[in-house]
Amino acid sequence: MGPPSRETWAQRLGAFRASPSAFMAGPEGEDLGRDLLIELRSEKLSEQTKVSLLALSLEYPAQLWPDAAAAEAAATSLLDTLVLLPPRPSALRRPLLLAATTVLAAGDALGPTSGASRRLLPLLLGLASGRDLGRGFGPASEQRPLQATACECLRELESCKPGLLGDCLGLLRRLLGQEGPVQPLSLLLALALRNALVIRAKAKAGLQGLLVAGDAPTPGGPWNWALAEEGGAHPQPQAPSWPAAEDEECGLKVLEPSPEEARELRAAVAQLLDSSYLLTPVAQAQLLWLLGWALRGLRGQPPVLFKPQLVRLLGTAQLALLHAVLALKAAFGEALFTAQDEALLLRRLTLAAQHPALPLPAHLFYLHCLLSFPENCPLGPAGEEAAPLLLGPRLGRSLLPSLLHDPMALLARLHLLCLLCAEDEEEEKGQGWSPQRYLGELLAGLRQRAALDGGPRALAALCFQASYLVDRCLATQPLVLTPLTHGLAELYRARPALAPHFVDLLDRVGPELGEPLRAVLRQEVVSRAGRDEALRWHLKILAKVADGNAPSATLGFLRAAAAHCTDWGLQQALLRVCRTLMQAGVREGLADLLQALARQLEDPDGRDHARLYYILLAHLAGPKLGVALGPSLAAPALTSSLVAENQGFAAVLMVQEAPAPIRLSVGPRRAAGPGPVLQLQVEVLEPVFSLELRFRVQGQLYAPLDAVHVPCLRPGRPCSPLLLPLQPRLPAPTQLSVRALYATPAGLTCHAHLPPVPVNFEDLFLPFPQAPDDGDKQGFFEELWDSCLPKGAESRLWCPLGPQGLEALVSRHLEPFVVVAQPPTSYHVAIRLPPDSRLLLRLEAAQAGGVPVALRTDHWAVLPLAGDYLRGLSAAG
Repeated sequence: MGPPSRETWAQRLGAFRASPSAFMAGPEGEDLGRDLLIELRSEKLSEQTKVSLLALSLEYPAQLWPDAAAAEAAATSLLDTLVLLPPRPSALRRPLLLAATTVLAAGDALGPTSGASRRLLPLLLGLASGRDLGRGFGPASEQRPLQATACECLRELESCKPGLLGDCLGLLRRLLGQEGPVQPLSLLLALALRNALVIRAKAKAGLQGLLVAGDAPTPGGPWNWALAEEGGAHPQPQAPSWPAAEDEECGLKVLEPSPEEARELRAAVAQLLDSSYLLTPVAQAQLLWLLGWALRGLRGQPPVLFKPQLVRLLGTAQLALLHAVLALKAAFGEALFTAQDEALLLRRLTLAAQHPALPLPAHLFYLHCLLSFPENCPLGPAGEEAAPLLLGPRLGRSLLPSLLHDPMALLARLHLLCLLCAEDEEEEKGQGWSPQRYLGELLAGLRQRAALDGGPRALAALCFQASYLVDRCLATQPLVLTPLTHGLAELYRARPALAPHFVDLLDRVGPELGEPLRAVLRQEVVSRAGRDEALRWHLKILAKVADGNAPSATLGFLRAAAAHCTDWGLQQALLRVCRTLMQAGVREGLADLLQALARQLEDPDGRDHARLYYILLAHLAGPKLGVALGPSLAAPALTSSLVAENQGFAAVLMVQEAPAPIRLSVGPRRAAGPGPVLQLQVEVLEPVFSLELRFRVQGQLYAPLDAVHVPCLRPGRPCSPLLLPLQPRLPAPTQLSVRALYATPAGLTCHAHLPPVPVNFEDLFLPFPQAPDDGDKQGFFEELWDSCLPKGAESRLWCPLGPQGLEALVSRHLEPFVVVAQPPTSYHVAIRLPPDSRLLLRLEAAQAGGVPVALRTDHWAVLPLAGDYLRGLSAAG
């Protein structure tokens, strides 16, 4: 079968792009990456088709080569294909460089041990420097595009592995002064400089001549990975942002360059800034931010270097450049921006936000800049939201929201107005205008539009978004929240169909607005007649706001409404209110209502539902009732609400079998105490409460074991070992069946079977009581040795030692039981075996390959177990 045709590849690529995961799981997915690499060398496919294949490797490298080994092999193949290209112009060189870079970075294969990395990095640096690398890299007409592409590839690798180009800073400075692509080289140098400064600061080391030009690594030669390994693989942020994080500044303050290093650093920054006007606006913005980030907080580096650029950029109409200027202001503050600069910038933002022909995204950008304006000397604590100090009520009046504005612009302007209201000190009380008064009029207008019957949904949503914003910004101002609360109550009175919006608002606002709003809405609903045509909306609101306050009025409304709940939906809404009252602890009068509903409701599901609630209310105390009425864990959406309630109730009261989130293992052996004790290590995959581990011994070799209890276990938190005392009736190994009983965070009680826990022969070993003084230890052992016969048994065996030797073997396995020791060739060991047996060992005349062992015991059944144990010591290490 021949290679795939162009049409076949088009079909495969289309199927892959439609669902990459499904395609890779299918029969053709395993070979897609390999076939792609093979077809790149085929002479039958056009360059256009090969470019399409390379585009796939740029978009989905992790799917095509998912591990480091596959990524390494793919990058090597791509580099081989690049070298084999003929010297004529080709559209494949730049995509091949990008693909090899992307595969190495995405596959986490970039590193000093990677052969592809050792080939790619010098190649990219050589192309970036404009060196002639041989016939495989095309004619001179392609050198400049290849130089720009190589710079982009190096910038990507430096972003993924900060410090990778730290040894090439001097070379990059030299290249920037020559003829070449200015923008890629500038961004590459700025990024490498920023990363080098951060890494050196964290290591509390100087620049050590990094900015001085040196020799470039040769292809195939060694690459300096020291700075990259020092910095680790933690990419730094690449996009301009403010305000600057103080903790990020502290690391740079540690770096104190020498006078010569400071001069070189200033020269490098000045060189980049002098050529920045040649870059595109977006590239200029990133360059300014990278340099500002690099010099922020660095001792001996005044930010005055940026001053000439500010003269050029303060009047820019490019949003990206304006954003970079604000980022510099956040980084340096009054050290770079005077009070006049701040006032000018703020006035410019204010005037630009008022331009009538401004597109909406640009309008929102200017408003966002005003809302997050980085002031030189903010009055409030760090992180507190506040309007700029120089943006007083007079200047802010030009940015007041209007009902004619676009919704997004209206909300942004409203946000600014709320910040002005928070700082207003009635300075303009005598002038007949105040921010609070205007805010109240605006909110009234929004509510009036939302109250229009049949009005657009967007107008209602805008009204509630504005109400939420006011609560978030002015939660401590009752002069604003009180009229807002009453206004929202009037809005509900005019249009009850907005009940879902009210429920959502109550879920989001704080208690300052939420509690009074709940009270007025509850009063508004219960004052209505039960036969109101908006009954379903009233019940929806009551299910949200009903509580233990004034339950008689709520119950009276429900009794009147019950007669008008004729369909299933209304009955369920009515019962949801009853459920809310039960959860709030209301009992008096509610039981009578539930009994009446169990007889009165027409739908059998509703009657059974009410009967179930009555039974729960009558038989369960408050805490248990709250658990029983908690969220149902039934997975399927059932048609009958009664079945769902029963399932949730049963789930709380019954013990359920579940997969065990518990891992149990045996810890180090304890050779002390009156009896053997197992140390159990417990780990959990999710929180577990009131854990009880029950153990059952197979057979009659051991007495029944007590359960072990743990109050609480959480993932990632080590638990002290659990001690399980053993009571063997015979000195023999066994297995313990384990069953876990525990409670989940959801309130369910579950049980699970865990893997059996082995009890090995050596787990039963206990030392004898303390032997007499040193002079009598030999006699003590001989007395024990003689007491084993004639009723006991004796044996001899060969114990292999392996490379560790007898002394290391005894120290690791038998140290607590040694009575007499003549290291390294002779040891007498006495082991007590519960309930009342003993095992004595003489290890004497050790040889290179092993040691002869004489055994005595007063229980003959111990001999084969002891023999197996001794023969396995060398394998156990």
